[in-house]
Amino acid sequence: MMSGATMSGDARKTAQNLDYLSGFGNEHGSEAVPGALPEGRNSPQRAPLGLYAEQLSGAAFTEPRAHNRRSWLYRIRPSAAHPEFTRVDNGSVRSAPFTETVPDPNRRRWNPLPEPAPGTDWLAGLWTLGGNGDATQRSGMAVHLYHANSPMTDRVFSDADGELLIVPERGGLLLRTEFGLLAVEPNEVALIPRGVRFRVELLDDSARGYVCENYGAPFRLPDLGPIGANGLANARDFRAPVAAYEDAPDDAARPVEVVNKFCGNLWSAVYDHSPLDVVAWHGNHVPYVYDLRRFNVIGTISYDHPDPSIFTVLTSPSDTPGLAGVDFVVFAPRWLVGEDTFRPPYFHRNVMSEYMGLIEGAYDAKAEGFVPGGGSLHNMMSAHGPDRDTFDKASAAELKPQKVDDGLAFMFETRWPVTLAPHAATAGHLQRGYDDVWRGLERHFRG
Repeated sequence: MMSGATMSGDARKTAQNLDYLSGFGNEHGSEAVPGALPEGRNSPQRAPLGLYAEQLSGAAFTEPRAHNRRSWLYRIRPSAAHPEFTRVDNGSVRSAPFTETVPDPNRRRWNPLPEPAPGTDWLAGLWTLGGNGDATQRSGMAVHLYHANSPMTDRVFSDADGELLIVPERGGLLLRTEFGLLAVEPNEVALIPRGVRFRVELLDDSARGYVCENYGAPFRLPDLGPIGANGLANARDFRAPVAAYEDAPDDAARPVEVVNKFCGNLWSAVYDHSPLDVVAWHGNHVPYVYDLRRFNVIGTISYDHPDPSIFTVLTSPSDTPGLAGVDFVVFAPRWLVGEDTFRPPYFHRNVMSEYMGLIEGAYDAKAEGFVPGGGSLHNMMSAHGPDRDTFDKASAAELKPQKVDDGLAFMFETRWPVTLAPHAATAGHLQRGYDDVWRGLERHFRG
């Protein structure tokens, strides 16, 4: 058996040689074997090369064309060829509706997850913090974290409840999906659409990060409004995989456990073949990887701190214009030049709920305690803002142009309160006394 270091080394070599397709929302097409994609139709009487044609629908057939998500897969065996699924233990994974605890108005902050037990793969190391909505009604979201030190061997995962936005904080991942391979490192994110099967291998000895599970409308690029035609995340910088498949002769095939998250619970079936056997595909319901360092930050060049919505990378819209089911927001390196301006994020009470994580460095509104791999939750109308040290320094700072480039933070912002999973509400790595960061904000009133 190979050691963990050897397996991660092999995964990194594979990751270094990957090719990608470019563009978010494009109608991509790819074939691992020439001639595997049919021409002129999606489902010919006999698909090329003896493959099976199969459609994967990420949207209802009749949703508007601009928002419709679907891909055609040409595979060695149809997805229908599988045994019955049976319930398995959910481990630390929970789903909406979150009814085991009540929504909590208190501000919360966590240290990073502790190191995982030996042999913990990405799925076994998935840990739910909380969420909102109802997975069975395709509304709301969940916040998860993960820690892992072992690859998913002969195991594949898919999520029927929602799409997964994976945000690595420590250690890279190699994602083997039905559509091909993606490598995602810290400072990048990966987006796995609803229902897509994938396996996670490690590019390093261990990995840690965050996951936003979006039950609602698929993530899309936000409208730019008066910003114009360019800015924020550019569609061309999202990379989709090229087709790659797994196959073995029947007498050499290894059993593969396929774990399906369905209506909040995990279900398992053991296949006699790998379901990652798609030889060719075309469509727009595809996985992506995106480098957050390519985000084109827009900000003030006069006065006042812009609202964090100006940093939105992806949004899942709701039935109310401008009110997102969940936004993914990144606080990327940027210049601060506002005149007569308190430059850190301002004191705030928000109708939206905010979960913040830190990928590297420090966050400019919190001088202490908010560390990479950790996170904070400020539910709707919970007052928050810079801690005392940050306030004192920013209030007295010389307002010359300042480059913020010593950290990368992000936020999952959602329309509903985030209700904690019981194990998150009592976790050993929950920081007690988080409220103390705002103590000592003195009375300066001179009226």
